[in-house]
Order: sequence, then structure tokens, then C-alpha cells
Amino acid sequence: MGTDWNKMADNAKTRSDMYGLLTLVFRQEPSEAFINELRGPRLSGAFSDMELDMGGSFYSEPVSAIADQLALEFSRLFIGPGRHISAHESIFTEVDGDSGGLWGARTVEVKKFIETTGLDYASQFTGLPDHISVELEFMQKLADWEADKWIEMDRISAEYCLSIQRMFLQQHILGWIPKFCDAVVAQADIPFYRELAELTKNFLKLEERSLIIDTAA
Repeated sequence: MGTDWNKMADNAKTRSDMYGLLTLVFRQEPSEAFINELRGPRLSGAFSDMELDMGGSFYSEPVSAIADQLALEFSRLFIGPGRHISAHESIFTEVDGDSGGLWGARTVEVKKFIETTGLDYASQFTGLPDHISVELEFMQKLADWEADKWIEMDRISAEYCLSIQRMFLQQHILGWIPKFCDAVVAQADIPFYRELAELTKNFLKLEERSLIIDTAA
């Protein structure tokens, strides 16, 4: 059977879009424009299909009120000043007995991995390379590249993009983001971040199965 180039491209683009959505969720408190997008028919319908329960107020209250609630929740969960969940790989992993600190060994590894692919950080970026939003955006870019290569019918380059994605999933994302999501589910006060953390975890399970387990079978 020949390769269905369009199907492969569509699959990669769908994955890229999901990574892009999750990047925005965890990068910063959601803007009113982003909330409007989430409440729009395309995404609200998809959330319903996936049985995500954002709570009735998410769709019924004024967008400005939702933005204020989520800004407070984002700060409480991920920034502090009190006890919070650090959204960095170096906090959730241990390398040679060293764990729990920012700019740890994992941070350096992620930085080198990303730079080795030829990607770099936006000039205005001031965060750490192993922040969840950076790692998810990296996967978004890789999947987008992959989609372009399938469209160009360049199998070798597309499969190379896939190999980088598998490697990054195995070496970094799967080792800590599911644990991060568990912490968010346990500590979230309102449905938004709890539901999206569950979505993230379930999506990564699908990624592991389709990119790693099924490939090795």
C-alpha cells in the first residue's frame, strides 16, 4: 500500500494543534481572547466530545469574570507566593541524586536538546528551558515540521521529525509531566485546570502508545 500523505500530514497537524493548545494553557494566565476561543463552538464541542467538564459557569459568566478567576487560580497553583506547583522538569525529576532545584541537570539537557534541532528561544523569552510550556511548544513545532514534510512527500525528513519527538517524549516529557498533571488535579480548586491537566495526561498516554509502544511492537 502507498503512503496516504494527506492523512499523515493531517494527523501530525492535529497533534501539533493539541500541543499548541496545551502550551497556551500552561504558559500564563489565560487572556480574554483565549477564553473566548475556548468557549467557541469548535473547542467547546471538542471538549464536550472528550467529556471535559469545565463547569457551567465557565460558559455562562462574563469573560472578564472568568479571566479574573483563572488568573487567581493560575497564580495560586503555579506561581505562589505560597506553596505552589513548579512547572519545571528539574523539580519533578532526579539526576544522579540531584533533584528539586531550578536550573538543574535536566534544565541543561532540555536546553541542549532543543538547540541541537536548530530551534532557539524567542528574544523576549525570560523563562527556563524546562518549563512545561516550553517543552510542549517544542513538540508543537516538531509535529508541525513533520506535517510539512508529509505534505512535501518527504518521508525521510518526516520520519526523522518523528524520531526526535519519540526521543524527547521518552527522555523528558513522559518522565515528569504526568506527575505534574497529577499534582494539578489534586490541588486545583476550580474545574478548568483540573480538567485540562487530565486532558494533558490522557493525550500524552495516546502519544506514548502511538509513537513509542505501537512503533516498537
